[in-house]
Amino acid sequence: MSTELPPGHDHVPAVPDEPIANPGLPAHTWRPTDVDPRAEKRAERQVAALFLLSMVCAVLFLVSYFVFQIGDNPDSFAGLGASNVALGGTLGLALLLIGVGIIQWARKLMGDHELVEMRHPAASPEEDRVATLAALGAGLEESGIARRPLVRNTLFGAMGILLAPAVVMLRDLGPLPGDKLLHTVWTKGMRVVRDVVGTPIKLSDLEIGDLVNAEPEIIFATNSQGEPEYEGVDLQIAKSKAAVVLLRMDPDDIIPGKGRENWSVDGIVCYSKICTHVGCPISLNERTTHHLLCPCHQSTFDLADSGKVIFGPAGRHLPQLPLAVDAEGYLVAQSDFTEPVGPSFWERDSKDIGEQGEGS
Repeated sequence: MSTELPPGHDHVPAVPDEPIANPGLPAHTWRPTDVDPRAEKRAERQVAALFLLSMVCAVLFLVSYFVFQIGDNPDSFAGLGASNVALGGTLGLALLLIGVGIIQWARKLMGDHELVEMRHPAASPEEDRVATLAALGAGLEESGIARRPLVRNTLFGAMGILLAPAVVMLRDLGPLPGDKLLHTVWTKGMRVVRDVVGTPIKLSDLEIGDLVNAEPEIIFATNSQGEPEYEGVDLQIAKSKAAVVLLRMDPDDIIPGKGRENWSVDGIVCYSKICTHVGCPISLNERTTHHLLCPCHQSTFDLADSGKVIFGPAGRHLPQLPLAVDAEGYLVAQSDFTEPVGPSFWERDSKDIGEQGEGS
């Protein structure tokens, strides 16, 4: 192995003693960037220029996203959608230029010398591990990332600005949910009706042990523009989020959470039908224990005790809907749920009822 140093370099990585004679590698030929400071500086500027061009392409991606029209009257280019061509071309070039820049960096500026590695057992001894860490450290030093701030900073800039196209593409997946995940259509006085058939439910309709799948009775009210508030797909989505189960039990079996003393009616309790784990519909009832089992991952909730989790991966109790009876004897909601329904991305900041010792 040649240990000759190029001009301007004062060290070469340590080489362990060779167990056999040098196999006869030809004399090392130094690259122009190793011996000519002007060539080295020129290569450094080339690499930085590639990273800068990547930044320009990433910016052009954002410009293309907002400039080119799509939909009924899309802009076209050579018979193709101009938006797709521009977005694909600019993002592809942004990634390609970063890759080419890194390759040029490695070929022209990083350490250049031959290494001979002898065969060794599969299990690495401790000294080899130490040597590997030392080699990694040497490689980091040889890369020149600390000594070449122009290359380093333009690389970080090119990779950082690529986050902007990623944000735009993720944002384009659909409208932001706003507070739609925090509320349902349940309102004070809204009747609880049977799922599918839509018939309202009276106290006398349920016996102890009965479990009924239910939903809100949505009246086709209109908004300020005279348009229906819920119809078609919007109606089905509203009903799916507000889906509930009713269970009647002996009133003495109910252990109400703090503030929930009047949320049940003569032993009838009402909970969201959507599991708080990943949103599966729940309706498997253990009649004697008042436990509701999710068929997807076996999360189990105690409907007699504020819907708290007693088994499984769910991290939060089932939201409970406060019930009342209207003048005609039908079950109605006292209000909307007092907490979000569905898979619990918010559970990081809330505790289950069993942990708090009180209701929501």
